[in-house]
Amino acid sequence: MPITPARIVSLRAAGTALVVELTEPVPRVLHWGADLGALSDADHAALSLTAEAAALHNSLDTPRRFTIWPTEADGWSGTPAQQGHRAGTATTPRLATTGVDHRELPGGGAELVVELHDSVAELDIAMTFRLEPSGVLGVQTQVTSRADATGAAPYDLAGLQTLLPLPERAAEVLDFTGKWSRERSPQRQRLGFGTYSREVRRGKPGVDSPYLLAVGVPGFGFRDGELWGLHVGWSGDQRYAVERLPEGAGTHTAVLGGGELLRAGEIRLGPGQSYRTPVCYFAWSRHGLDGLADRFHSLLRSRPSHPAGPRPLLLNSWEAVYFDHGFDRLRQLADRAAAVGVERFVLDDGWFLGRRDDTAGLGDWTVDEKVWPDGLSPLVDHVRSLGMEFGLWVEPEMVNTDSGLARSHPEWILGPSQGLGPSARHQYPLDLANEDAWQYLLARLDALVGHYAIDFLKWDHNRELLEAVRRGPGGVDRPGGHAQVVALYRLIDTLKERHPGLEIESCASGGGRVDLGILSRTDRVWPSDCNDALERQSIQRWTGQLLPPELVGTHVGPSPTHTTGRHGSDTFRLTTALFGHAGIEQDLTRCTPEELARLTEWAALYREFRPLLHAGRVVRADLDGEATLLHGVVAQDGAAALFCWVRLTTSAEGQSGRIRFPGLAPDAAYQLRLRTELGLPSFHQTTAPAWAGRALNGWVDLPGTVLTLAGLPMPTLNPEQALLIEVRRLPDPR
Repeated sequence: MPITPARIVSLRAAGTALVVELTEPVPRVLHWGADLGALSDADHAALSLTAEAAALHNSLDTPRRFTIWPTEADGWSGTPAQQGHRAGTATTPRLATTGVDHRELPGGGAELVVELHDSVAELDIAMTFRLEPSGVLGVQTQVTSRADATGAAPYDLAGLQTLLPLPERAAEVLDFTGKWSRERSPQRQRLGFGTYSREVRRGKPGVDSPYLLAVGVPGFGFRDGELWGLHVGWSGDQRYAVERLPEGAGTHTAVLGGGELLRAGEIRLGPGQSYRTPVCYFAWSRHGLDGLADRFHSLLRSRPSHPAGPRPLLLNSWEAVYFDHGFDRLRQLADRAAAVGVERFVLDDGWFLGRRDDTAGLGDWTVDEKVWPDGLSPLVDHVRSLGMEFGLWVEPEMVNTDSGLARSHPEWILGPSQGLGPSARHQYPLDLANEDAWQYLLARLDALVGHYAIDFLKWDHNRELLEAVRRGPGGVDRPGGHAQVVALYRLIDTLKERHPGLEIESCASGGGRVDLGILSRTDRVWPSDCNDALERQSIQRWTGQLLPPELVGTHVGPSPTHTTGRHGSDTFRLTTALFGHAGIEQDLTRCTPEELARLTEWAALYREFRPLLHAGRVVRADLDGEATLLHGVVAQDGAAALFCWVRLTTSAEGQSGRIRFPGLAPDAAYQLRLRTELGLPSFHQTTAPAWAGRALNGWVDLPGTVLTLAGLPMPTLNPEQALLIEVRRLPDPR
């Protein structure tokens, strides 16, 4: 591609922009953040002029520049974009631009492709910046070892990082950590000098995944504050970093970046061979965390593969029967499920050969005839006769050593030739990059889905990848984490090509594999194995920072809960599970008639509100303290909303004060009512605020100024209670 004569290129969409100056030898970023508008030649000249920093004492003789491919050749002393060598040489990249292509996208947004050549390492580099109509910027890079590098040692790629600049006001960092049953726990800190880095070495993002690294003005909240965010769309090892050096990054203060974390010797590029990075998704918001979430939700909803129809209410059998499978018991469960309004019945772990507990059977993906003498057909047929879809649990990437597969093909296990390390949940990963193992899994999954016309697979992944090396000839092992993820993607893609309409859930010991790489080929995630409503309020709240509700499994379970032993009210558990792709994780055959009636009401409420919940804008109020929450979903046109007022714990204050409702318009008029089909919460008051008392019996008219600017005094709830508030906009009388 010839170099375009335009010196400065702007990618613009949805109020945000990336401005790149095509400097030689490597372009530099002039601006990433708010849209600067249609820039004139004079504006371009001003941006270029003000992009020149001072030359400091005890520093380079020329001002530093921060390029799209920062290296030490630019005077950049931070994390370089490129790390690698050819047998210990070619470690100082010398880059030159060889081509640029800029185009507007048909549906909005724009794309910039910059081609570079590293004359020292003989690499061709192509960087693609794609600003989507949502305002999310996806950056992906391909590095190719030149074909004429024959005779040279392979290029050992140690790492590629995509880095974008941050301004001085971006001074507070938010990211996430967690553990099993407590995924996506937020943590915040001030940005100091040096590198704040999060590295994932689990072979998947993990339950402690950084998930989203956001940097913003101090004190940014859900509704206010400017911030910049990054998500690495990859289902394996990752690296996130925000870095601030005393000398800055050109005229910028800090940088935000990430990419795949590569193991030593993992990527070795011979002549003509290439490596493609995961997509790094960058987004900017002037409207706090909700503004950032809105961009990612819009991005995901714009995908051609995004679920289009109503998300079916499902029942998953795990917490109902565990491994205790049998047709009669599951038939009764299916009968109860259909009666309360379930639309998809999922048979969880325990259906396949030798699987009476979690110590055996993984890898032998054939129906256990001792448990199912007629196969799964009697259950599948019965489920379908009740008007429900049928789903099945699988864990294709894993194997128990006590299985026919492990005994027949021990060489298919991913691990060192010198001996496997400790098992986890009595299992090991299979080497998916082994073509024979890959073909075996495809054949078994293809046969199962085809034979039973399966609608939905719950695809699990219950251990981390440690010592993820592929066994080679002569006991020579090579790192295999990257190849494992590529093979997984190919397996899912091929299966879905053969079975259009098949839906797949990404589950990994709960929420251990939640990323936009896996979601580009799956249809929802299981955010946590914990169905405890108190824990779920936080887990779902923060999973929603990246994913819209229709992609997040939100199930109601029994009391006490399986994971915490905590007792909780029906009202709180059902209300919490409403705000996502809802389901049931409970033995309905043990429920009382009153419990079944409440579940039936909840199922009807879910069907009523899912068009709103699965298409509207997620909003979260900024409240003082952590005892209460106000969250909701507002229709895109603002005509309707459903809010949830939640009390998690007690607090010192007796009154809530006036709480402002986010996402509504101050110049509109509204009606509110309380939805009580799930029962009233337990109150910590003798009488309710006047408006709430009226809203118990019908609609209450309130102006938008009161709802959004003054706020409402909220009912005082006891801990672990929630209240549903429906809002609709009145027609404009003018």
